Amino acid sequence: MQTEVTKLLGIKYPIVQGGMAWVAEHHLAAAVSEAGGLGLIGAANAPAQWVREQIKAAREKTDCPVGVNLMLMSPYADEVAEVVAEEDVKVVTTGAGNPEKYMRLWKSKGIRVIPVVASVALAKRMERCGADAVVAEGCEAGGHIGETSTMALVPQIVDAVQIPVIAAGGIADGRGMAAAFLLGAQGIQMGTRFVTAKESQVHGNYKERILKAKDIDSRVTGRSTGHPVRALRNEMTKTYLELEKQGATLEELEYLTLGGLRKAVVEGDVKQGSIMAGQIAGLIREELSCQEILEGITREAKRLLKGE
Repeated sequence: MQTEVTKLLGIKYPIVQGGMAWVAEHHLAAAVSEAGGLGLIGAANAPAQWVREQIKAAREKTDCPVGVNLMLMSPYADEVAEVVAEEDVKVVTTGAGNPEKYMRLWKSKGIRVIPVVASVALAKRMERCGADAVVAEGCEAGGHIGETSTMALVPQIVDAVQIPVIAAGGIADGRGMAAAFLLGAQGIQMGTRFVTAKESQVHGNYKERILKAKDIDSRVTGRSTGHPVRALRNEMTKTYLELEKQGATLEELEYLTLGGLRKAVVEGDVKQGSIMAGQIAGLIREELSCQEILEGITREAKRLLKGE
């Protein structure tokens, strides 16, 4: 399935794996890339040396391009940006900020830069400063989110920029992919769908919560702080939302969620941990390989786009 995104990134399927903290490590990224998509290593708040080791480990598993997702709020962002350049990473996606300060360095190395955006204004700014494409992520996504839905956000960004747009948020099957293309996107990014992939190294408890999720199981915490996060409901989200109603301070709320994602992903604590997942979790029922996911979604999308 050839689009502007597959040509830009040198991949078979126009599907990007989200750069999820603690989840998007070298096993998953390499498996997605080897299967024909673009796998990403999520740098999150990790030190630069960890990111370098993950890049090298992924390359031992695949010769296909593997990218890095840089969270710009990370205290190690400057060092990770240098590692991305030094290791000749082919693609970098960015989140939680503006990557302009790194653009000249990355462009000098021929790196494709794809910021994740949640507004038309930021998409236009990223285009002006040299981004090769943007990921338009709607509020249906898991983790840190904006306010606009994918259905509304994607066509507005498509109309506003000339570079390719990759749709994200609430996409888990061929129907979502076909819808994204009809909205004008040239590719899709999925996070939650890949959390349950066979190659995903997350704790079994985390996968099980997603596979058993219902449509109403998603909650958004942190609206009072200006940093909303979507996760599956559990004891932690219940306590958090109650504290927000009571007017808890930012410090109190941050203490509650300290290390929460690691608790869920690594330790399997799905009661007090943060089970970050998108609203689409209720649609995911099988643990499939990355190859099966990519092939199945693309096959279904092609059929639907042909009107079959």
